[in-house]
Amino acid sequence: MTTISKVRYSRRSLLKSGAAAVAASALPAPMVWGQETKNITLRQFGTGVSNLNEVATKVKEDLGITLEMTALDTDSVTQRAATQPDSFDIADIEYFVCKKVWPTGNLQAMDASRIANYDKIVGIFRNGKLTPDSTIAQGTAPHTVGFVEGPAGKEFVDNESGWMTLIPTIYNADTLGIRPDLIGRPIESWAELLNPEFKGKASILDISSIGIMDMAMVCEAMGEIQYGDKGNMTREEIDKTFAIFTAAKQNGQFRAFWKTFDESVNLMASGEVVIQSMWSPAITAVRSRGIPCVYQPLKEGYRSWGGGIGLSTSLSGMELDAAYEYINWYLSGWVGGFLMRQGYYSAVPETSKEFMSENEWGYWFEGKEATGDITSPFGDKLAGAGETRDGGSFEDRMGAVACWNSVMEENQYMVRKWNEFLAA
Repeated sequence: MTTISKVRYSRRSLLKSGAAAVAASALPAPMVWGQETKNITLRQFGTGVSNLNEVATKVKEDLGITLEMTALDTDSVTQRAATQPDSFDIADIEYFVCKKVWPTGNLQAMDASRIANYDKIVGIFRNGKLTPDSTIAQGTAPHTVGFVEGPAGKEFVDNESGWMTLIPTIYNADTLGIRPDLIGRPIESWAELLNPEFKGKASILDISSIGIMDMAMVCEAMGEIQYGDKGNMTREEIDKTFAIFTAAKQNGQFRAFWKTFDESVNLMASGEVVIQSMWSPAITAVRSRGIPCVYQPLKEGYRSWGGGIGLSTSLSGMELDAAYEYINWYLSGWVGGFLMRQGYYSAVPETSKEFMSENEWGYWFEGKEATGDITSPFGDKLAGAGETRDGGSFEDRMGAVACWNSVMEENQYMVRKWNEFLAA
């Protein structure tokens, strides 16, 4: 049997367990995979965003591989990957976490020649550019920690070396969530988070490595700070950032500092908060209750994140072969289609298209008006005919990324200042 163990999510947690994917019966027949890796069990852990019952059930059906999956918050994922190498086979982690995990030697470099759809992976994860003319955003851009020089590589390299730290799977462009019905006017800038107009009705997430990036977007939008690199602040920049937010906090700007997915949803759905840091599935959850909620495009751009699959150094033989088979299955389209129905993007979009209707693909990826109802993977209506996705197409959204989630050189100092901010 496929077994799942889950704790309460604190990082991008979102989904109803055990629900059936919409229109699964209408999907194309699964690819034919090798038989030699059937009946193998792989232990996977990661955040709740992609460690899902539905994925484990589908891979068991298609490959015969059993996934024992555990969903944790980001900090717990990082700690486990760095300190418990024998407790997992597959680490489903975010790219910025690589800076903390790769030096431990607990993950093995992966051979890109064994990845069937490697040439179809979007450029963001290969050379940092969505298009040849794209500007690489600040922070820990995935390609900067995506490759090492060889199978025993210890240092990241800035080229497609053929040896990868993670195989990319999922990513998105994050922004502020708003209640347009309660605000009643256009919102165009990150600076609005600290607008006194929303005193007592604003919120920011209490995860330091991500919250600090939202703070930086706000401070720069206000014209208060011009960062050299928002993803790698100096101590002076960190101090200035927290000084601005501490003053706002002491002025009563914030209703709450949320840490779990459910908290963010409830704050917005109740109307206690009208503008806040949010994640795409939380917007989906509020809308599924029939409450207006917008993932607001902002003129300064998006804060982005990306995740991927890493393999334990202890994985070898048949289990290693099974892991590569699982990765190739993951990128073959079904999982991508499932995740894209929640507002995320697949690392290999073109295979996901085969597992989505024309209406779904047009809405989620191309930014077109829906021709009929748009639903979540669980059947909740998210949009109707004539509506378009917040922010538009894939290129519009991912082409406007201003920074990536990051680990700074001054990370320990930043975390200490974060804790002081919360206590202020």
